[in-house]
Amino acid sequence: MSATLDRKRGRTGARVELARYPVASGDRVLYGQRVDGVVRVTDVPQKARGRAYLVERGREEEGPNANAALQALVADYLRQASVLDAVPMAENLI
Repeated sequence: MSATLDRKRGRTGARVELARYPVASGDRVLYGQRVDGVVRVTDVPQKARGRAYLVERGREEEGPNANAALQALVADYLRQASVLDAVPMAENLI
């Protein structure tokens, strides 16, 4: 998570890989991307096939706490994936 997300409003920043994790259905990647000043976190299959999930949108915080909050979100998500051995955002787990 050393890369920073573009903070300029009115544009889409580069997609930044936040983490990778394995589950029974295959390896997954968490990405962060700033769109119009708001960070969106998505969960996509490592390979091109499979469903992508929106994990969170609306992270607008800036400053030192913003990165800590994003790291906490990613860590919690990875813990859930490990326990479930599945994508935490998958509807059939609710």
